[in-house]
Amino acid sequence: MSSPRANHQDPVAAFRRADRLLSRHRPLEALDALRPVLDAHGPDEPGDASVHLLAGRAYLDSAQLRKAEASFVRVVEMDPADHYARFALGKTLQRQGRLGEAETQLKIASAMDPRPEYQEALGEVRARIALAPDRP
Repeated sequence: MSSPRANHQDPVAAFRRADRLLSRHRPLEALDALRPVLDAHGPDEPGDASVHLLAGRAYLDSAQLRKAEASFVRVVEMDPADHYARFALGKTLQRQGRLGEAETQLKIASAMDPRPEYQEALGEVRARIALAPDRP
């Protein structure tokens, strides 16, 4: 059982701890570390885009795709020019099989910043779309 003091942890320290845990491929522990920071903002408060981006990455790495999508959408709403959030949203949508939506986000990310990983992800989605059976 955690002490009440643990819930009032310094948000910067919690963010850094969560980032370290995620870099060690421990997304569930990262989410636990980040929870007090996420909970500090009500559902109607935007919070900090970097917090939602980190949460989205942790959700994606732990295959919580709907939560990852919600986090990345929130970041894009706060900062439509965040190319990484659009890339991550595209990858999340791709993993859900929502290829058309994924292609849109990956196209935008690639147009904003033509990084090789963005271009590769876009090519992969386009190839999957081309190979998909025709839908009515």
